[in-house]
Amino acid sequence: MRSTVVESSGLPADVYSPKCPTRQVLDHIAGKWTIFVVDVLLQQDTMRYTELSRRIGGVSQKMLTQTLRSLEGDRFLTCTMHPTIPPRVEYQLTPLGRSLAEPISALRQWISMKWSEPGL
Repeated sequence: MRSTVVESSGLPADVYSPKCPTRQVLDHIAGKWTIFVVDVLLQQDTMRYTELSRRIGGVSQKMLTQTLRSLEGDRFLTCTMHPTIPPRVEYQLTPLGRSLAEPISALRQWISMKWSEPGL
């Protein structure tokens, strides 16, 4: 079996190792608000911060900002700043971010199916 090598370190990918960069990406994807942000952006191509905040109920400004920065740092989304007054900032998924559509959809379907079963 061939292991995947992390380009930045030249070492084998190991999400179980806290030092592996893939672990950081997994931590971000598994974050409480990440799936909501990605899912909303999959439904609407480009959104402003306030639109995201309104659409994702219960997320604080701090957590939404941290989530967006992490996703941008991991190259899952882009942040475009328009030089207007007040400044307009828009968020959009990159092709890498859009590649999360299938796993997120599968997870949403699984949750809907399992929690609609009697006895759960």
